[in-house]
Amino acid sequence: MSQRSLEVTSRRGKPLAAYLYLPRRPGDTSARVEPHGPGYLVDRAEDGRPIGIEMPSPSLVTVDGLNQVLDALHLEPVAPEKVAPVGAA
Repeated sequence: MSQRSLEVTSRRGKPLAAYLYLPRRPGDTSARVEPHGPGYLVDRAEDGRPIGIEMPSPSLVTVDGLNQVLDALHLEPVAPEKVAPVGAA
């Protein structure tokens, strides 16, 4: 996967969890998970590259919060409309 994609899991119209897939190489799997502030967990590949951001509590997710995590990982910020499904699911 060479681009970001957002997956939102919902139940009865309410978001239960979200995951932002980051660019990854074929065969990459999560070797380590590290917390990044309230509501964000970063999955890292064996070599330490970030490959995804788990958001197990969508009610805690904000565009600013997610962009702070992305900034800490030295990645480009996400546009608000790209994160809207987390709150709209």
